[in-house]
Amino acid sequence: MAHGIRSERCGSVRILSMQALLNAIETITPGGDARRIFHGRGGRYPGCEHWVLDAFPPVWVLTSFRNVEESELTTIGEALAAHWQRVASPTEPLNWVFQCRATGAIETRLMSGTIPQPHEVTESGLRYLVHLLKGQNHGLFLDMAEGRRWVHEHVELVRSTQGFRPKVLNLFSYTCAFSLVALDAGAEQVVNMDMSKGALEVGRQNHKLNGLSSGALFFAHDIFNSWGKLTRGGPYDLVIVDPPSYQKGSFIATKDYARLMRRLPTLVAPGGHVLLCLNAPELGLEFLLEGMREHAPELTYVSRVANPPVFSDTDEDRSLKVLVFRQN
Repeated sequence: MAHGIRSERCGSVRILSMQALLNAIETITPGGDARRIFHGRGGRYPGCEHWVLDAFPPVWVLTSFRNVEESELTTIGEALAAHWQRVASPTEPLNWVFQCRATGAIETRLMSGTIPQPHEVTESGLRYLVHLLKGQNHGLFLDMAEGRRWVHEHVELVRSTQGFRPKVLNLFSYTCAFSLVALDAGAEQVVNMDMSKGALEVGRQNHKLNGLSSGALFFAHDIFNSWGKLTRGGPYDLVIVDPPSYQKGSFIATKDYARLMRRLPTLVAPGGHVLLCLNAPELGLEFLLEGMREHAPELTYVSRVANPPVFSDTDEDRSLKVLVFRQN
């Protein structure tokens, strides 16, 4: 009997610790754009710091950054199923994936339903190909939604107030989401550079999907070995820098960002802008500001682009940094 009471009590504690996540599930609605539903990583929900829930319609992706018990997944699965039964049509199945990113190998499981092949999602009218069952990067970084909005608005502003179509350099372009929004807003050309041929191929497909192939260039090069090509292609009215914080053989922010900063002034046209990004909780805002003051004093800090509200953090210095600089 005592063992039974203990088990029941432990189960109740686990449910209470994930209550914020369960509450977020109650806000789910079918369809819509790709978006984050619950962001435990921001530290605003004690006991749920390891949980993240994303919508890549028609699939929901639950991620844990630590090992969890099967009973917890059962509780969450039951909550998803019960809510889905209330809000979705009878012919719309519940599709959800669980990914564990605890120390070691990444585990990804399809828990219910199916995943479309190919799988297209939308954001602000543009379409993106995503892949949910391989790797930890699904093809579209949801936390960068406001950065993409800023690029779209900035390109439109340049066209309307300065009377020309800007030229854009998109470094560490991954699947080229920034390129799509820039071209959609009327950029003349976007040069996309990334070491990953696979990511760039998805980028090409994204451009075709949206009818935006004209004006897009793709180079599968190591950026640090391609300064000559980049310089000859410039100067650029907007340079976007969104590197990984730590990727062996590609970019390690603590040693490589300074090398990149030194080159930026030679790439940016007079009056042009740089969008400088970093997603590394251990490196705060001052890491970028101080680095730019030291290595690229010709570029003046303008502002920080706010993250989407759902990504709010108890310490914004730990969250995604998206900073705007302007060439003097």
